Amino acid sequence: MNAEQYQERQLELAGWPVNLTSYRIGEEWHCKADNVSPGAGLCRTTGTTREEAEQKAIERATELLSRTRRREV
Repeated sequence: MNAEQYQERQLELAGWPVNLTSYRIGEEWHCKADNVSPGAGLCRTTGTTREEAEQKAIERATELLSRTRRREV
């Protein structure tokens, strides 16, 4: 199976830039959130619709990033 309806967008969550990538494989939607700067994967989610999969990824990424401490350089 191939990924269909691939979409990538950038948004800010908890003060951090995040890349949100979503696509459909078969009848299931997949979404991946990653931190833009180092490109570290934050989470991967699935759902029956694009909106559901993206919302789950946004919630989880926000939770993870809000626990991240920033240090002054």
